[in-house]
Amino acid sequence: STVRPATSTPASGTVMTSGVPQTAVARSAELLYNEIDRFESLLSDLLEISRFDAGAAALDVEATDLRATLGRAIESTAALAARRGSRLEVIPTDGPCVAEIDPRRVERILRNLVVNAVEYGEGRPVTVELGVNVSAVAVTVRDSGVGLRPGEAALVFTRFWRADPARTRTTGGTGLGLAISHDDAQLHEGWLEAWCEPGVGSFFRLTLPRGTGVQIERTPRPLPP
Repeated sequence: STVRPATSTPASGTVMTSGVPQTAVARSAELLYNEIDRFESLLSDLLEISRFDAGAAALDVEATDLRATLGRAIESTAALAARRGSRLEVIPTDGPCVAEIDPRRVERILRNLVVNAVEYGEGRPVTVELGVNVSAVAVTVRDSGVGLRPGEAALVFTRFWRADPARTRTTGGTGLGLAISHDDAQLHEGWLEAWCEPGVGSFFRLTLPRGTGVQIERTPRPLPP
């Protein structure tokens, strides 16, 4: 007959399974799950990058109110912000903020920007503000975290680039989120720009034309001086 290892409860109160504390088993399972999840994210991002490189990326455009798109992005990042102690402050437009966009791609851009702000924001508030004018819509995301050194703002959209490689161990990520976001913005014939200052924080601005073929005359949201 098969002899099964006994499960016992030592005097310390720790539950044992085959001689290994259940807390250790649970922690190992959690780490394995996180690594699998990170690998799947990396694979998905690499596939998306390959579509851009092959010229196969295409927009699925529809008239969309960015207030709803931003709302979904904020909702999906709220748990991360709570864990990091960052308050998400959203300043919407007074009225509709409608543009012809690919909602999936724009939501991905906004989610990446907010996640980036939370991860590097040192637990301080993250401010997200919408803007709209005749030719364009814009979203800005500001944090008050570590910021970047001079010249590094031009590198943030480079594939796999990280301001602080040591953060990979604590924040995870693939190093491709902002690069894909930049490509998504260009696919819309829009702009994704960054402004950063050490010890002050980072400021990202997404500007998109309100319609297909519309030339952006000026952005509704200014960059910091």
